[in-house]
Amino acid sequence: MAGKLTAGSGILLVTANVGSLFEDLDNLQKTWLREFYQTVQSHKPHFIAVHCQEVGGKNYEASMSHVDCFVKELLSSDAMKEYSRARVYLDENYKSQEHFTALGSCYFLHESLKNIHQFDFKAKKFKKVVGKEIYSDTLESTPMLEKEKFPQDYFPECKWSRKGFIRTRWALADCAFDLVNIHLFHDASNILAREKSPSVYSGMRQKALGFVLDRITDQRFEKVPYFVFGDFNFRLDTRQVIESLCSTATMQTVRVGDTNEVEKLIFRESENDREVVLQLEKKLFNYINQDVFRENNGTLFLQFDSELSCFKERLHELEISFPPSYPYSEDSSQGKQYMDTRCPAWCDRVLMSATAKDLVLKPENEEKYLVYDNIGPNVCMGDHKPVYLSFRLTAGAGKWCQRVEKISA
Repeated sequence: MAGKLTAGSGILLVTANVGSLFEDLDNLQKTWLREFYQTVQSHKPHFIAVHCQEVGGKNYEASMSHVDCFVKELLSSDAMKEYSRARVYLDENYKSQEHFTALGSCYFLHESLKNIHQFDFKAKKFKKVVGKEIYSDTLESTPMLEKEKFPQDYFPECKWSRKGFIRTRWALADCAFDLVNIHLFHDASNILAREKSPSVYSGMRQKALGFVLDRITDQRFEKVPYFVFGDFNFRLDTRQVIESLCSTATMQTVRVGDTNEVEKLIFRESENDREVVLQLEKKLFNYINQDVFRENNGTLFLQFDSELSCFKERLHELEISFPPSYPYSEDSSQGKQYMDTRCPAWCDRVLMSATAKDLVLKPENEEKYLVYDNIGPNVCMGDHKPVYLSFRLTAGAGKWCQRVEKISA
């Protein structure tokens, strides 16, 4: 049986869609790493989990070779020198269409952290974590994680989806928890997303997320608190947002001549010289005043962020007080500007079970130790801003968890 939890053990959970980083190594990647290191330095966590999506970038066949350099930089940098143990799991095998998810899960353990173990899903017992290890290519044969790609029929619009999840299980002293890296399907078309409320894409994501939650809480293993953090691709209810933004506008529909398919929707003010307020196409969301999504951190639009509502008994989240995390400009000189491809939304989230929330929201937790925010708010981090949750497990936190037995040396 593991010993007492080190009082005040700091936990940093980060989710980052890193697809943009491998397109601009000189600017974006350096900025991203600098901001990440600053976050680590600011919070001084003992245990860091970084869940990455789109590892290798959008053009992964050409860019996957850059991933190893990115990881080696993380492992060898001065900023991370006190993290003497690490586990890195990279799904890089893009030639395996039936398994490839482009997910990367990276875990860093501070030298002062004692009694840290990782679960072996095959042996069904915890094992002590020593040294630094990197796993890639065939993660299917790695017993220290569970990885699954979603069935193709979950996202029928995408001929070859890279969406799926990776699950690991950890024990800090007598407190065990699951960490799940997830990437759900995006909105393929703004036009289709607007057709009904909630959208067809919301239903696809709901089905996939339900699949993951059922999988990590089934009867194969003991149930423990879980944190699910990644790119959920949750979107604001497009139809409701447009009705709110364009309440006094009239809509013009532009169709493709030979198919009669809707190609473009143009919303014009009834007055003001019929000024165009919003232009909507499959991959265009061009609103006249983008500032509304940044004012007061965009909290006005949280009322349209409803995809989590059907999971309110199974997933919890701290209050959001940062702007929508996507889609930011990939221009390295534009730190706060959104692209006009999609309606800004909180795609990147850190969610947790009720038992995990009890670990985070303990009465003795001081407010300053609990932070839910984004990284690099004023600089370009790619099209997604990383989102993080920082908290401290206090002594005795294990009483919230089922006891961790069968820990091997």
